[in-house]
Amino acid sequence: MAASYSFRPGTVYLVGAGPGDPDLLTLRAARLIARAGLIVHDGLVDPAIMAMAHPDAELISVAKQRARHTMKQEAINALLVREALAGRDVVRLKGGDPFIFGRGGEELEACRAAGVPCEVVPGISAAIGGGAAAGLPLTHRDHASIVSFVAGQCKGLSAQNWSGLAGAGRTLVIYMGLATSYDIAEKLMNDGLSPATPVAVIENATRPEQRVLRSLLADLGDLVGREQVKSPGLIVVGDVVAQADAIDCLPLHHFASIGALTT
Repeated sequence: MAASYSFRPGTVYLVGAGPGDPDLLTLRAARLIARAGLIVHDGLVDPAIMAMAHPDAELISVAKQRARHTMKQEAINALLVREALAGRDVVRLKGGDPFIFGRGGEELEACRAAGVPCEVVPGISAAIGGGAAAGLPLTHRDHASIVSFVAGQCKGLSAQNWSGLAGAGRTLVIYMGLATSYDIAEKLMNDGLSPATPVAVIENATRPEQRVLRSLLADLGDLVGREQVKSPGLIVVGDVVAQADAIDCLPLHHFASIGALTT
């Protein structure tokens, strides 16, 4: 009687690498990275985390940049499925958390549709890690009981409805908003937000080169430009910014005339 064989595909692990500092990885993530034979990673994963991979691991970069993708999302989905169906376990390593602007949901759906086992390993999101590293509480009993995350360039800024997401008692965290910072400020002010609303820009959160820059909403675009802020960067809008132990880019009295616009 002929022997029967039951083929099992490999497993795709959607792993959050956190905002950058390797010490902020979960134990599960660190163990998977260290033993992986194949790591498919994006461009926001810190080199110190990539250095934790096994020397013999195959590393495939699928880095995305504004208007220029190494590999389209559909091709990434196909890559993960193809390798898993060939019997390989795949660590799909993403900056931050896979399910917060990481397209992890799309990759999970692709794996499920193909019958590929998939495990999600959460990571500290850029907003949570960046806020902590900057000493900036995203919620505060005296200042904000609501926090919202939005994308500054996700399928068209103008089509997004941010009404009610920023203002008194609220904190707004904007991912991928550096390139559209002027438009973001205009959008929020047109929605009625005061030009004097505090804002912070957190560049390279949790990494040795982290910068935290504070200003006011009306100055947001100029702040990003004159300080030459580079990705990865977050924009935080709301009164909690005034609580942060951050670096003022310019003295607040420089913007006194902006406050007069609200009277």
